[in-house]
Amino acid sequence: MSNIRPPAVAGMFYPDDPRQLEQYVRAVLANAGREVPDLPQVHAIVAPHAGYRYSGEIAAHAYAALARRPDVRRIVLLGPAHTVPFRGIAAPAWDGFATPLGTVPVDTDARAAIARLPQVIIDNIPHAREHALEVQLPFIQVLFPNVPVLPLVVGEATPEEVAKVIETLDTPDTAIIISSDLSHYEPYDQARQHDAHTAEKIAALDAHHISPLDACGARPLSGLLEEARKRHWKPLLLDLRNSGDTAGDKSRVVGYGAWAFIDAKAA
Repeated sequence: MSNIRPPAVAGMFYPDDPRQLEQYVRAVLANAGREVPDLPQVHAIVAPHAGYRYSGEIAAHAYAALARRPDVRRIVLLGPAHTVPFRGIAAPAWDGFATPLGTVPVDTDARAAIARLPQVIIDNIPHAREHALEVQLPFIQVLFPNVPVLPLVVGEATPEEVAKVIETLDTPDTAIIISSDLSHYEPYDQARQHDAHTAEKIAALDAHHISPLDACGARPLSGLLEEARKRHWKPLLLDLRNSGDTAGDKSRVVGYGAWAFIDAKAA
C-alpha cells in the first residue's frame, strides 16, 4: 500500500521505538488482564486516548476485555475531532495507517458501505493530526494483527447519526471501539465526582446528556449509547481513574474510563 497515513504523535503520546512500544502494550495488557473479569462476548469498548503514561493502563483494561474475542474480523474505531472542526463523520481516503509497529489496513469495504450516508464524508484532513484514533492502533495491532480497521473522526454529529454508522457496519465479527477521555483540567476531587456522574450516565445509556465537558469523545460515545440502548447492550465499568492517579499532579487532572459493552441478558 502506498496511500498511507504516517504516524503523527509517535514519540510524543507513545514510544516511537517498535520494541519498546510492543513491550509496553503487552505489559499493560497482561496487568489489566489479571483484573478484568471473564465476560461474555464484548461488542464494544470505550478507551481513553491521552499519552500512554497518563491513560495507557486504563485503556488496557478495555482492550483486555476485547482481547478475549477470537472472532474479530473488522474493527470500527470512532473518536472526536481535536484539530479540525467540521460537520459530520469523516472516513479517511487513506488505505492504511502507519505506526512504529507497521501499517494497519483500512477496511475499504466498510468505508464504501457508509459512504452513501449523508452524515459521512471522505476526507483525510480531520485525520492528519488526530491523536485520539492513532493512540488506539498499537493496542489493536498487538491484539488483532492484520485485522482491517475503519477509523472515523466524529465532528458535529447527533447520537442518531453516529448510531446509524455503527448499525450499518456492525456484524457478528465486528468490534466497535470508542476513543474518549472524560473531564478536563479540574482539581482531583472535583474531577472524581464529575467522572463518577458521567459514569452514571453511561450506565443508564443516556445518549443525550453527555456533553463535551463531560467527555471529549461525547459525540461518538453518545452514538454508541444510542445504539446500545436499541440493541440491549449493557456497559460494564472496568476502570475509572485520572491523571492524578497515574501521573501524580492532582491540581489539574484529566479523567479516564474503560468500559465494555455486552448483551444485557448475559450480564
